[in-house]
Amino acid sequence: MYTFSSKLKTFSFILMLLGVLGIGYGFLTAPKTIQDVETILKAEEAHHEGGHEATASTHEAHDAKADAEHKEHVLHQLQNKPWAALYVACIFFLLISLGVLAFYGIQQVAQAGWSPVLFRVMQGITAYLPVGSVIFFIFLVLCGLHYNHLFVWLDNDVVAHDKLLQGKVGYLNFPFWIIRAAVFLIGWNTYRYFSRKNCLAQDESTDNSNYKKNFNISAMFLVFFIVTESIMSWDWIMSVDPHWFSTLFGWYVFASFFVSGITTICMITLYLKSKGYLENVNTSHIHDLAKFMFGMSVFWTYLWFSQFMLIWYANIPEEITYFITRIEVYNLPFFGALVMNFVFTILILINTDFKRVSWILVMAGTIILLGHYIDFFNMIMPATVGDRWFIGISEIASVFFFLGLFIFVVFTALTKAPLVPKRNPFIEESKHFHY
Repeated sequence: MYTFSSKLKTFSFILMLLGVLGIGYGFLTAPKTIQDVETILKAEEAHHEGGHEATASTHEAHDAKADAEHKEHVLHQLQNKPWAALYVACIFFLLISLGVLAFYGIQQVAQAGWSPVLFRVMQGITAYLPVGSVIFFIFLVLCGLHYNHLFVWLDNDVVAHDKLLQGKVGYLNFPFWIIRAAVFLIGWNTYRYFSRKNCLAQDESTDNSNYKKNFNISAMFLVFFIVTESIMSWDWIMSVDPHWFSTLFGWYVFASFFVSGITTICMITLYLKSKGYLENVNTSHIHDLAKFMFGMSVFWTYLWFSQFMLIWYANIPEEITYFITRIEVYNLPFFGALVMNFVFTILILINTDFKRVSWILVMAGTIILLGHYIDFFNMIMPATVGDRWFIGISEIASVFFFLGLFIFVVFTALTKAPLVPKRNPFIEESKHFHY
């Protein structure tokens, strides 16, 4: 049985505490009134001599109404910043656990012989899914109650003056949106609950009935998952920019959080191995996880390039605005994510020997996770914060809080059951797996 070390537990609490303090600071320092915005704009003008785009546009306004609208827009952007930072971290860690759950379901349906020794690690990571789901659902409800302006289509005044949004109101409306979210989260967590229950019951069973149950419900889950994942990506990410759409977006989001989930499995497995646990996990298991990290990174890059290249080549105004904003205003994080998630990964993990070296995998895994956090940052921030972005206290604190919570929940879950399933039909094959 795994024992949650006091040092790691204290570390998780420190992260959560720092996160709460930083998140609180971000909300307290966000501007509250138009007067606060005027002060900020004047300060920017003084420091940059009118070079800032928002300040310049303010001075180019030809009447008081346009000036007031611009200031209100800047106010919403600055007020959105701590909310958006919290949202990016919240959805990122939620989807990591969902990615691991999908990977676990695939292993069950494929009847994979190499992976059963890692099942309890996967189940420990998915233990975050119920906790993350509750927090995320509350966040969505707060959006619907207009505590922020992350989703502009939730504002009736905006919709009233936007014909495109009026055409989407049958789908993008709060009751239907929140019901869909509840169905998705409940469905994912239901599978997570019963798959773990059956896996634990199989340890004490005299036959393979619980394993067969898991096979059947995993097959049903994967069908449910592939549909709901796409819709989730439209609802929770693409709809922050409701004038834009991409038919590749569901796959793109999936690739991002799926590789993040597999990387998390590898990182936690290496940590447990370093502490003397998972003695049946050998370098071949680690090598296979690294191959998945490499392969899914290439798949993510393929989707990144396909989405970008086709939209760039077609040059349709409704589509290219998405990338113009990211290239002109978010140049560093936009192309930085590509370097972190593709160039760096290719250079390191293409080498077969490196896939078995723990410190190299930890380094590569850290870069991959940071890179995909930046990827989610790029998906959400431009539409919610605009040119008012920077990675500051709110962003770092939000990551700290959810990372601390993730560590606490996952490693607590790992203490609840033996780290090796006893009666999985493929457990002996997994223990003796060699690549």
